[in-house]
Amino acid sequence: KIHFSNWPTTLTTCTIISSGNIIGSGIFISPKGVLEHAGSVGLSLIIWVCGGGICALGSMCYAELGVTIPKSGGDYSYVTEIFGGLVGFLLLWSAVLIMYPTTLAVIALTFSNYVLQPAFQNCLPPYVATRLLATICVMFLTWVNCYSVRWATRIQDVFTIGKLLALVLIIVVGLVQICKGHYEALKPSVAFEFLQEPSVGQVALAFLQASFAYSGWNFLNYVTEEVVEPRKNLPRAIYISIPLVTLVYTLTNIAYFSSMTPEELLASNAVAVTFGEKLLGMFSWVMPISVALSTFGGINGYLFTSSRLCFSGAREGHLPYLLAMIHLKNCTPIPALLVCVSAVKMQTHNLINYVSFINFLSYGVTIAGLLYFRKKKPNQLRPIKVNLLIPISYLIFWVVLLCFSLYSEPVVCGLGMVIMLTGVPVYFVGVWWKDKPKWISRLVEKVTYMGQKVCYVVFPQEDLSETEPLTSSKATD
Repeated sequence: KIHFSNWPTTLTTCTIISSGNIIGSGIFISPKGVLEHAGSVGLSLIIWVCGGGICALGSMCYAELGVTIPKSGGDYSYVTEIFGGLVGFLLLWSAVLIMYPTTLAVIALTFSNYVLQPAFQNCLPPYVATRLLATICVMFLTWVNCYSVRWATRIQDVFTIGKLLALVLIIVVGLVQICKGHYEALKPSVAFEFLQEPSVGQVALAFLQASFAYSGWNFLNYVTEEVVEPRKNLPRAIYISIPLVTLVYTLTNIAYFSSMTPEELLASNAVAVTFGEKLLGMFSWVMPISVALSTFGGINGYLFTSSRLCFSGAREGHLPYLLAMIHLKNCTPIPALLVCVSAVKMQTHNLINYVSFINFLSYGVTIAGLLYFRKKKPNQLRPIKVNLLIPISYLIFWVVLLCFSLYSEPVVCGLGMVIMLTGVPVYFVGVWWKDKPKWISRLVEKVTYMGQKVCYVVFPQEDLSETEPLTSSKATD
């Protein structure tokens, strides 16, 4: 029997995957953007806390969806089950085309910049060197994920612990500074002195900046079928990881402000490095290494989860069936991993502004689907059933934030929508059109067969008891 994974994902591993995917380069990049749009230290800290709270509301909704529709693929699988193929395909299209490749490229370039920084202290690292190192990093982690699920999860475990220790170091040093009386920027009278009067639109953009740091809170839902006892471990991991990350992020920002004025933070291109240079002295090299470790683990997490999204899309018939196959011995989705990597471009900085908008849009559509699914199938057995106020509260916040984001950045958000909607003709030609000419079908079969031989992959045997949604009639059998 060929199953999807040969390495069980327990509660501990689930928690590490969840928190490890959230904690990445964002906490070292977003503080500047949040402060810039918020306009004051106090408001920026409030946004960090509220951002974690919003993620907690969303994660509780995803916990219900995850155990009610226990399929890998996250948002895509839920939206496809609830709203049908077209809406699901548009989410898949935007994720495969923009979100994952762009995010992977940004994290990989951040990794290479911080690794090379000690060797180029007085100038920027060479363009070719950063791209080459980023490519090597992505290719190495792709090989690891192709070779063994166990190795991939072990890397995630080690580097998640490593970057948590790095953030703990920042927090501890910051608290020591506060105990010494260095907390001028955190005094209420100073913390709410605005560098510029923030508009509602600017606050919305500050939330989007924070959401980039929190992105990944839903990634555990992409590997539901690999989780041991998902009905228990999926929600538990979410309930542990989200509060933990919110606490760490808030304390990290407090630590930053214990040693830097708002003006210094805004002038810094690498907040953690500036923090280390001011407080760690001869040990300041720890900060670039810590950021490199954090981003290395983040790349591994994105590869692990994005390949499962491609796998789920292929299984539903929205992507070539070759991507739904796994290695005969290692039980890893090699074709899906290779497609994810081939989509990565190392010059995607112009697209990064679209990522947060499209990502946030998919969250709202998915949680709206929860409400519709409650109405569509009221008798569906739901091991977890959140209070309706939770998805409604999230959607109210989502609508307000989305509207003000469209008002503040109409070009960016508009282009994001256009890119997503380009998937409509692709869906009708590639998925909806069933009676294709025979030569096309034969060509697809030949390519699939060649891909199977090259990658040594076959279709996994599905365990219907794990993938079929529960119903009240089935539960009583």
